Amino acid sequence: MESRLNYFSHPLAGKVLRHINSAGKAVSDSSLPATIQELVKIRASQINSCGFCTDMHTKDAAAAGETPQRLHLVAAWREAKVFTDAERAALELAEQGTRIADAAGSVTDEAWTNAAKYFDEDQLVALISLIAVINAYNRINVINQQPAGDYQPGQFG
Repeated sequence: MESRLNYFSHPLAGKVLRHINSAGKAVSDSSLPATIQELVKIRASQINSCGFCTDMHTKDAAAAGETPQRLHLVAAWREAKVFTDAERAALELAEQGTRIADAAGSVTDEAWTNAAKYFDEDQLVALISLIAVINAYNRINVINQQPAGDYQPGQFG
């Protein structure tokens, strides 16, 4: 499979990606735990069928010490006993935030209230922002049919 165009080397795409990357950096530098950040990126990428991002974030999570068992169970997190309550709350918010159109345009009060039990306001801002950023990356890669499988952990710095 080849991408539809070389998005990563296009000058306009470079400008767009710099802004998205800046937003992503703000989130990664936040107090939202790195493990939760990776789980959210993986789950949103799975939902959006973004092979490129799923490949990237599972490899980055594994390189950071995430266990294969947890990585294999992200898609079935509701039935898996390996996730904390805070991780479950973040994954639920990520799913609802990613599937807005499927839920008549809303994230439930229950999902929000549950997340707010585990995360302070700064972390909630980071979580919302992370969900938006990963969904933007997913859409770019899916629309462009960016191939997956060649990513090396830390490749993008």
